[in-house]
Amino acid sequence: MTASDRILERLMTLHPKVIDLTLHRMERLLSLLGNPETKLPSVTHVAGTNGKGSTLAMIRAGLEGGGARVHAYTSPHLVRFNERIRLAGELIGEDALTATLEECDAANGGAPITYFEITTCAALLAMSRAPADHTLLEVGLGGRFDATNVIASPRVCVITPVSLDHQQYLGDTLEKIAAEKAGILKPGATCVVARQEKEALKVIEDRAERVGAPLLIQGRHWDVFEEHERLVFQDGNGLLDLPPPRLAGGHQIENAGTALAALRHLGVDEATCEAAMTGVVWPARLQRLTAGPLVEAAGSAELWLDGGHNPAAGLALARALRHLPPRPLHLVCGMLNTKDVGGYLSPLAGVVESLTAVDIPGESATLAADDTAAAARIVGLAASVAPDTLAAVTEIASQAPGSRVLICGSLHLAGGVLSENG
Repeated sequence: MTASDRILERLMTLHPKVIDLTLHRMERLLSLLGNPETKLPSVTHVAGTNGKGSTLAMIRAGLEGGGARVHAYTSPHLVRFNERIRLAGELIGEDALTATLEECDAANGGAPITYFEITTCAALLAMSRAPADHTLLEVGLGGRFDATNVIASPRVCVITPVSLDHQQYLGDTLEKIAAEKAGILKPGATCVVARQEKEALKVIEDRAERVGAPLLIQGRHWDVFEEHERLVFQDGNGLLDLPPPRLAGGHQIENAGTALAALRHLGVDEATCEAAMTGVVWPARLQRLTAGPLVEAAGSAELWLDGGHNPAAGLALARALRHLPPRPLHLVCGMLNTKDVGGYLSPLAGVVESLTAVDIPGESATLAADDTAAAARIVGLAASVAPDTLAAVTEIASQAPGSRVLICGSLHLAGGVLSENG
C-alpha cells in the first residue's frame, strides 16, 4: 500500500455517507485552502449520464494535440487513484498526490466531508499550482450539488445525454435528473448540449434561460454523423470531414460531435479537431484487450471490456456490438446492487448467446452473481455463475473457441480486470 493509499483510506472515514450532495463542505474547505478553484486556467465543465468521460477524453486529446497544456479531473479511477488527476497532461505523481491530500486533510481539521469532496479539493489545489492552458472537470454525480460545481465562470459547459441513473440521489424522472445536470449552467457561460430526450431538453433550456447561459444544441446549432467511414461535423462555422474517433461504437460518433462542438467554441483549428479523433484514449469503453493473462485464457476468442452500467449504456453497447464483425458473443457480467440490472441487460438479450455472472472483487456493493444471473434469465438470456472473471473467460473459451467475450456491467469490475490483466 502506498502512502497515498493510506491517506485515501483514512479520508473515507470522515463522513458517515459515501454520497451527501451539498456544496457547503466544499466551500468551507476551499476557503481554508485559499480558494484554488478561482485560480484555474480556462475551465470546461462536463456533466451528463453517459459519455462524459469519453467526451472529455476527446476534448483533451484535441487540445493536447494542438500543443496546449491541459489539466483534467475525472472519476472514478480504474486501477490507481492517480488516474483521476492530470496536471498539464501528466498523471499526478505519488509524492505530489500524497502531499496534496495531507494538506487538504490538515486544513479540514477532521470536520465531516465526503471522500469525493476532499479529493476534489485536492485535485483543484494541485491544478491551481501547475501552469496550464485549460482545465477539464468531469462531474462525479448529478451536477447542481456535485463537488466539482464550485466554478463560478467556466469557459464552456457540456451536457452529454441524460438518462435514468442514480435515481436514489437525483430523482426518479428524466426531468428531475436533467434539472440536476443543468445545475452546472452559469450566467454567460455557453453550454454544449448533446442529443436529449425532449423532456430533458426542455428542463435544460428553461434553466439556461433563467441563468442567462447560451446553448449550442445538437440538431439545432450543430450536428454530427458518419458517412463513408468518415465523421462529418457541421455547425455555424462550417463543415469538418474527419477520421472517426479511435473509440469503438457508434455512440462514440455522438460523443465526438459533442467534443467537437466544445472545441469549436474554444476556438481551435481543424488540426486540433482531427487530433481529438485520432489521439483519444479512454480505457474500458468497448476496449479490445490484446495481451495479458485473461487474453491468454481466452485463447482463440476475442476479449473485450466495457464499463457501462445503466439502461442507456446497455442500449448503446448493443448497437455497437451489432456493428462488429460477426462472431458468437458471450458476456461475463458483474454489477453493483444499486443498478437497474434488467434495464441494462434487456437490450443485450437479442445480441448475445450467454451470460456468465461474477461478483465484483473487493466491492461491498456488488450484486451477488446468482442475482445477476437471475436477472439475466428474466430478460431471456441463458445465464450461469462463475467464481471469478478468469474462471468465466476460461470456461467460455473452452466451450466456444473463436467466439467474442465481453466483460461488462461496471467500471469497478473493469478496473479490477485491467489490474488483473496487467
